[in-house]
Amino acid sequence: MQNNLSVSGLADPAFAKPSVNLTTMLVLLLTAVGLGTGLYAFIVGHHHVYAVTREVPWGILISTYAFFAITSTGLCILAAISHAFGGTAFAPLANRSVYLSIVTIMSAFSVIGMELVSPWRMLIYNVISPNLGSNIWWMGTLYGLAVGCMAIEFLAILTARWGIAVAIGVLGALAEVGANTNLGAVFATLAARPFWYGAQLPVFFLCSSVMSGAAAIIIFTHLAYKIRGEKMSEEVFRAVQSAGKVLVLTLFLIGVATVWKLISFRTGGSELGLLAFDNLLKGPLSINFWVIETAIGLVIPILILVFSRLKSLGIMFAASIMALAGGFFQRYDLVVAGQQVPVFYGWDDLPSYLGYSPSMGEIMVVLGGIGLTLTGFLLGERFFGKVFTQTGHH
Repeated sequence: MQNNLSVSGLADPAFAKPSVNLTTMLVLLLTAVGLGTGLYAFIVGHHHVYAVTREVPWGILISTYAFFAITSTGLCILAAISHAFGGTAFAPLANRSVYLSIVTIMSAFSVIGMELVSPWRMLIYNVISPNLGSNIWWMGTLYGLAVGCMAIEFLAILTARWGIAVAIGVLGALAEVGANTNLGAVFATLAARPFWYGAQLPVFFLCSSVMSGAAAIIIFTHLAYKIRGEKMSEEVFRAVQSAGKVLVLTLFLIGVATVWKLISFRTGGSELGLLAFDNLLKGPLSINFWVIETAIGLVIPILILVFSRLKSLGIMFAASIMALAGGFFQRYDLVVAGQQVPVFYGWDDLPSYLGYSPSMGEIMVVLGGIGLTLTGFLLGERFFGKVFTQTGHH
């Protein structure tokens, strides 16, 4: 690597194939249509496009924002550990993790930007009128700091300035951890919502971030080699196995945390909290919880990873897809279940669960965020592909 930045020297011609160009155009179109739907909502009014109500004000766009932000944090943490300590088995995946962390946080910002009625006010007043007692202010500020750090870190990686990359990368990871736990605290400090309230959620979000980051780097590394038509080197395969070990461990911990949350509600928790959890166990969200979140997102990935002993790349890829899908629905179920129980439950014949189902407009914005992530991945491999194969430089 040269110290002077040369994009042409980093580009990978394998990602300039017509089939890859066509795929890039298609996911870019998906991004434009999805985020264009969000812009349309600004014109006609969010209440005409989105299905959220005064009773259930946070919907799938909030959970999707959390999903992308959490994934970004996990990728950043895994990269920072590798860069800071050097020589770890995860090192061959670290540069790609830094880049994907930037891509996923930008996807998160895009989705939340479409959800907020006046996102520009957030940008303005976040600077001129800071509220140091607000978890949301800290979350936004720290994620903004993290993006700046990751951008500088990636630029330092491109120009082979490893000392700067390590120092700024660690700072960015600390900012991401702070932002991620504050994101959890946005929910955990709402005493009016017993399903969320408590000290567990910020730590749960942090564990979920590492799980999502490990799954994401396995998926995108496998796709990068598949698209190139190259066989993965032994060094990179061992790095993917290391990510697989992290994935198994964090999936297990998420399962344990879920069980203990249920036990806590069953043995003295609030009635509204238990009612919200029953929404997952046997209510409107039960299929999401048992089929996608638990079976597909937790149990099956753990079993196939353990029994395969992480020796099959295809199995690790499939398990990662299932884990990410489960993680997406974990965020959705958490956000929606916490609101569907009426705050004044039991008064004036209120229903046990308030209704909410994502509108087509919301789904399109979610697909736009996914499209942005895929577009960023393909363009990153196209223009920076060679830097993702750099190892042993720390």
